[in-house]
Amino acid sequence: MGRFIVFVREEDAFDPGEMLGLYDSVGWEGYTRDVDRLCRGLANSHLVITARDASGTLLGLARTVSDDEHICYVQDVVVNPAYHRQGVGRSLVEHLMRRYSHCRFFLLSTDHESSEEGDRNHAFYRSLGFLSYEEKEMAGFGLPRNRPDLRDATP
Repeated sequence: MGRFIVFVREEDAFDPGEMLGLYDSVGWEGYTRDVDRLCRGLANSHLVITARDASGTLLGLARTVSDDEHICYVQDVVVNPAYHRQGVGRSLVEHLMRRYSHCRFFLLSTDHESSEEGDRNHAFYRSLGFLSYEEKEMAGFGLPRNRPDLRDATP
């Protein structure tokens, strides 16, 4: 399949079935276990953009967490594998790069390059000019994914 016209637009309403289909297409089970939670997360994001074809079919999505001044963190870049290597992901990320060009930090995380998906992702992001944290003389830290939910715990 060759390249085609991709329409990127901001969205703030999310059809649960459509979102489940997209995230399920890439096997992101952490999101698809609870589609209502997925949609709440999208609604609570700073910005969600989608890529659609001329018929309105959802091809991909990207979302950010940002203060829109100093930091933009790209939380998700999701493209249905049927549309990989057709400019969909590039259109989404380039849109975000323009939109947040005024922010000092424009960051994202992806799988380690030793994984199959990570190897592809690293090549993709490097083709857009991204550098690793180490190359930027920075470090990134995070807590483990699986940890207790302490929101209702008393201090």
